[in-house]
Amino acid sequence: MQDSSAAPNLDFAGTTPYEDYVRADVLTHLQHPHTDDPGELAFLVTTQVMELWFTVIVHEWQTAAEALRGDELRTALDALKRSTYELQALNASWEPLAHLTPAQFNSYRAALGEGSGFQSAMYRRMEFLLGEKSASMLVPHRGAPRVHDELEKALHQPSLYDEVLHFLARRGEDIPRAVLTRDVTQRYEPSEVVEAAWVRVYSGDPDAPAARLGEALTEVAELVWRWRNDHLVATRRAMGSKAGTGGSAGVAWLEKRARKNVFPELWTARGHV
Repeated sequence: MQDSSAAPNLDFAGTTPYEDYVRADVLTHLQHPHTDDPGELAFLVTTQVMELWFTVIVHEWQTAAEALRGDELRTALDALKRSTYELQALNASWEPLAHLTPAQFNSYRAALGEGSGFQSAMYRRMEFLLGEKSASMLVPHRGAPRVHDELEKALHQPSLYDEVLHFLARRGEDIPRAVLTRDVTQRYEPSEVVEAAWVRVYSGDPDAPAARLGEALTEVAELVWRWRNDHLVATRRAMGSKAGTGGSAGVAWLEKRARKNVFPELWTARGHV
């Protein structure tokens, strides 16, 4: 029987098992600020943390999509639920940046050059899974073959919402053939017939599989909307109406993004129940 009062083992032949698993030394040496401004490190680390959360969330949504393809609803719901906790953590990542004044941001903004979160490949994969497809979003990554290939593969795969609609169709819901056979490399466009299907789902048993799936997706959609709005507010506070670092319209572009609903028929259907 192990002595509970024994001190932890501190003597290892090489690196610690913790380091071997977490690679903390790698993570904590990935920061290379371009200025002497003390706030730049927080900006850099926060952005890197966001990238890690993007990676986890993409994994969860891919798991959910694959599970739905195999009619494994429980697995899909579990992955979607985990992703809501991860989205909450992702959204909380804005806190260190949410109170920057223009002067504070300007003190290291030039270090970004033409860099912009708009260019994040992992965030783009998140958007693709939500049905926000666009082949033009591959263009910035032509110089990184592995990243470009992964994005191109994601572009040609059904989105999470595509898999949801196929799942509903197999459950007997009237989903138009044009929706089920659509070109998945294109942005998903709302359908009145799909909206009607969600109206039927929400007018029925709230514990039915489709209704539980709808609510899980709604939780995800709301948190994505909050992410976009938190991004908008932080940017508006730090730089006002100036152009974005990557050449975008900055706040004006983020305002347009924030107005878009994720899984649109799940929201419009509620007005008909």
